[in-house]
Amino acid sequence: MTSAIPDHYQSASSIAANVASGEISAAETLEQYLNQIEDNEKDVHAFNLVTIDEARALANEIDKLVSKGGNPGPLAGVPVAIKDNLCTRGIPTTASSKILQQWKPPYDATVVRKLKEAGATIIGKTNLDEFAMGSSTENSAFGPTRNPHDFSCVPGGSSGGSAAAVAAGFAPIAIGSDTGGSIRQPASLCGVVGVKPTYGGVSRYGLLAFASSLDQVGPFANSVKDAAIVHEVIGGFDPLDSTSIKEAPSPFTDLLGQGINNLKVGVIKELMGGIDGISDEVIARANEAVTALSNAGAQVEEVSLPAALYCLSAYYLIAPAEASSNLSRYDGVRYGLRVDGNNLNEMNINTRTEGFGDEVKRRIMLGTYALSAGYYDAYYGKALKVRRLLAENFADLYKDYDVLLSPTSPCTAFKIGEKVSDPMTMYVNDVCTIPSNLVGHPAISVPFGIGSDGMPIGIQILAPPMNESVMYQVAETLEQAGT
Repeated sequence: MTSAIPDHYQSASSIAANVASGEISAAETLEQYLNQIEDNEKDVHAFNLVTIDEARALANEIDKLVSKGGNPGPLAGVPVAIKDNLCTRGIPTTASSKILQQWKPPYDATVVRKLKEAGATIIGKTNLDEFAMGSSTENSAFGPTRNPHDFSCVPGGSSGGSAAAVAAGFAPIAIGSDTGGSIRQPASLCGVVGVKPTYGGVSRYGLLAFASSLDQVGPFANSVKDAAIVHEVIGGFDPLDSTSIKEAPSPFTDLLGQGINNLKVGVIKELMGGIDGISDEVIARANEAVTALSNAGAQVEEVSLPAALYCLSAYYLIAPAEASSNLSRYDGVRYGLRVDGNNLNEMNINTRTEGFGDEVKRRIMLGTYALSAGYYDAYYGKALKVRRLLAENFADLYKDYDVLLSPTSPCTAFKIGEKVSDPMTMYVNDVCTIPSNLVGHPAISVPFGIGSDGMPIGIQILAPPMNESVMYQVAETLEQAGT
């Protein structure tokens, strides 16, 4: 067998309805997914840990609540896979790094807590590029995840384990984090829906930080509707996150099913071939998406986002700079790996040398260099100016357009090992997704056709901050056109 794609997928909304009505138990539902994991996980390696006992305990609690006539929540009995950089109380949270191997947090991330309160069963912790640094999930200390459509290919990254879990039918919902495209790019490569919410729209409390001004938590699903439902569950203000937005968003499912008549869609020309590295067949699928939206009643026009040409360079200064600060806490003193030395300094060096992988070390060094005296203004300072210019470009476009469109990934899933020795080629995988992170805007990747290699292609819909409802509205129309 060379793939692990199931014959059909159950929607999260139908599972929740059936569990709440008593038509099927949460325990029975869970066992169906555990069986799928048992059959195929050895080939995919979506998980660092499958939390069988904990999931069964949660499912039994839901069934007890249903039997007593209680409200089990909007995700009643829905198995959810959690990226292994989100804290889970008493359950190892490693960020796929040796430096945190077997560390057990004393608390749940806010997103995890909200999922449990909504009736979800947490089925496991998914593999990722170490500390979310990568685009292929090959940088994990625990081995690569494989694309469920073709085991010889990567699933994308850094949330490759979460994307693969949904694509392989291991869970109808998974949670990832997106710093430069780490939800949307693997969603595209695995043929599922992936969402990066507005920065501050979903709590980051309990997320192991990579780049704090860019990181955001969001859902993977098999449908736009399921993604919107989960987004409503995990979103909202959290006093434990200082960047959390107090303004309550409108329900993300409000505009689903209403069509897109008279909406204005801007197609970003710089991301439709204006930047090197975006394949012709990906551009062809994006043009088909443009036609589909136009046929559905939208007014679609080409637009320019000039600062997009500089986003990749700016991101790979800003993100590593923040990472070099955030990862300084992993020093062998308080928690995680400790490799002894003759003195404190030597112990720190030994611990970090053995505990961090090559890509993490590369980014720490790049970020430290960019922030160093004499280079701050030349590099980091200029990157911040690009970020401001990009925000101005977006603001101008959103005066006239409801959403924007581009490819999600510049290519379909590539072979495992194909790009791992060339960091610059790997970094180009984020060229279409990085702009949304730099400005903190929401974006979604929707499957739309396949490439000549038979692998999925995703189309990205971008929206203004706190306007996810219209983003989901357009994405649903695109989803229906692509099926």
